[in-house]
Amino acid sequence: MPSRTFTWNEVSARRLERSGLAGKPMAQDPAGIAAALCGAHAQVLSAAELSLMLRTDQGTRTAVQDALWTDRSLVKTYGPRGTVHLLPAAELPMWTGALAAVPVGSSPFAPDVRLTPGQTEQVLAAIEDALADAELTVDELSEAVVAATGSWAGDLVMPAFQGKWPRWRQVMHRAGQYGALCFGPNRGRKVTYTSPRRALPGFRPADGPAALTALVRRYLYAYGPATPQDFATWIGAPSGWTARLFASLTGELEQVDFAGSSAWIQAGDTEAPAADPSGVRLLPYFDAYGIACRPRDLLFPGRAAQRALAGRQAGNFPVLLIDGTVAGVWHQRRSGRRMIQLTVEPLAPLTARQRRALDDRVQRVGEILQGTAELTIGTVSVGPHA
Repeated sequence: MPSRTFTWNEVSARRLERSGLAGKPMAQDPAGIAAALCGAHAQVLSAAELSLMLRTDQGTRTAVQDALWTDRSLVKTYGPRGTVHLLPAAELPMWTGALAAVPVGSSPFAPDVRLTPGQTEQVLAAIEDALADAELTVDELSEAVVAATGSWAGDLVMPAFQGKWPRWRQVMHRAGQYGALCFGPNRGRKVTYTSPRRALPGFRPADGPAALTALVRRYLYAYGPATPQDFATWIGAPSGWTARLFASLTGELEQVDFAGSSAWIQAGDTEAPAADPSGVRLLPYFDAYGIACRPRDLLFPGRAAQRALAGRQAGNFPVLLIDGTVAGVWHQRRSGRRMIQLTVEPLAPLTARQRRALDDRVQRVGEILQGTAELTIGTVSVGPHA
């Protein structure tokens, strides 16, 4: 039986607080913030920089760059769902141990494109060997993988944008999840890859079951109450396996009622802020809050879902967050070297208090991007082509 009942306001308030969106930073350093968020999506690195630094009251995007390439407290690699993330270097053993223990789902590729289990093992070993003492571009890495495995690995059969990628690249993300690969510093405009062991001597993935337990607890602390299906969607795992994982964590988790449905939290983690969720925030593309928080119907109510979700997928639009729910979208455009034109499209007229808070948020965006941001209030269009 559920031990406690949570309302949406209670859950929203505690998620905002734990995500650094309630006015008080949970950390000032990028690695500490990334830890609290369970990673920052970094397919677009500038969006990840905003995600992290908008949760502080000082510093610019260079703090994230320094954390990645100078003090190495952050690692850019493949994380949940096989997507590029910034993860705390200190937690990489947990992440790789947990992600390596997640069952691999069925391949989305045609049978004549897929790698066999044996070929997959060969490719992963070749990637690890090639990057052990090097920083390689994707073309250089491809040459090394093909040389170590065979011409089949280089067959241009994998659908990718407007062309074809070599066969081996369909498991490149798994090399990152297993701890054999991470991103290195760019070589000019070219991305490089290397081994995390070069920056983290002694690194090795943690034990799988223990790492999974730790990651479930971290996720539920940040984004719970949540269901096994919520976790499955977030991490990219089969739903049946995730249900069994939650069922195995007797004593670690606690069942509660959240908005009329059963969900889970860390055992004993039943507190919620006394005040209702409040504040005005700007969240960039693929911010962790919009990706991980569910149910989507409560975070993106009514017209917000029509405007800010793409086929029920969050993250494709930067969003305006007011009092814990999505209340509009926004976008930015550079003008010259320092001027940033930031247009916010609220779904409802802003109050004077909300406008003042938004002005502060816009100013902070400018600081992070090392420019001056000017605000324009736009009009939202909601419809099939919005």
